Amino acid sequence: LSKIRMGMCNLFVQHTSASLTINENADPDVRTDMETAMNKIVPAKWNRDGTFRHTMEGDDDMPGHVKSSMMGVSLNIPIRNGRLALGTWQGIYLNEHRDQGGWGGGHTRNIVITLQGMA
Repeated sequence: LSKIRMGMCNLFVQHTSASLTINENADPDVRTDMETAMNKIVPAKWNRDGTFRHTMEGDDDMPGHVKSSMMGVSLNIPIRNGRLALGTWQGIYLNEHRDQGGWGGGHTRNIVITLQGMA
């Protein structure tokens, strides 16, 4: 990264119930509010009320798949003078959409990073 003057960084998370996004990284309340909003948009109760059919892997599995699809599994970030060209308040979030069995619950999350550019 430090040798790339101008280019692009692609980040890709290799899982179906996690996602990547860029958002404000200065106030930790943003992370809490994002999780609250996503849980209201796609509630875990849909796994129990007949909304979802794919329910065998836990109450948060299918909602995790939907949230992952909504937020996305990859990011493209410009590289400028050996650094990611993020805005002042921006940070990269790895979003875990499962409470059971996700990252920290026995599963790993791998991110593939691809850098392209001119030195």
